[in-house]
Amino acid sequence: MDLTTTFILCALGGYVLGSIPFGLVITRLAGLGDIRKIGSGNIGATNVLRTGHWGLALLTIICDASKAGFAALIALYVVPSNEMFFCNNLTTTAIFGSLIAGTAAILGHNFPIWLKFKGGKGVASAFGFFLATAPEVAGLALLTWLFVAFTTRYSSLSAITAAVMVPVYAFFFASPVNAIFYSLIALLVLVRHRGNIARLIKGEESKISFKKKK
Repeated sequence: MDLTTTFILCALGGYVLGSIPFGLVITRLAGLGDIRKIGSGNIGATNVLRTGHWGLALLTIICDASKAGFAALIALYVVPSNEMFFCNNLTTTAIFGSLIAGTAAILGHNFPIWLKFKGGKGVASAFGFFLATAPEVAGLALLTWLFVAFTTRYSSLSAITAAVMVPVYAFFFASPVNAIFYSLIALLVLVRHRGNIARLIKGEESKISFKKKK
């Protein structure tokens, strides 16, 4: 099998795995109905948290993070590891396939074919991808998210800040190739949060609630 076909399969496999709408499935199984009909209307963990069920939100985070992480790890071990150059940077075909699969999984989460391409914003999926491909970067991204979240209580601002910083972390603690892929993901996160950015500027963005809804 030639490399082009291999990378296309990595992308398709990653997209299919990433498009599984765990937030929607979990809330329906819990008897909470359609998560798309409350809060922001998306299927991510932040909207699940708006139901007041921390356990379900945590389970959604784990599942959403796992699908992108698994996509990347599967490709890493399945694709032959041969040296190659990408944007004048040395990497291996296995690492490149892993980055393609993980990125495709995040796209699948954001734009799942099963839900008419209306999915989540990919923050948890992106974290799982970073954890699988560059643990040090994932750790720094998590610390950034937690710091901003607990100081401002804005989930969206936390995600945006962490996403912007990830390519910088990757450049120093991973590789330029990782930084390139992570920059694309950061751009996607910014685009998906454009409504949140507008509300943050206007002072209308909702904050994280630590109280369980009745």
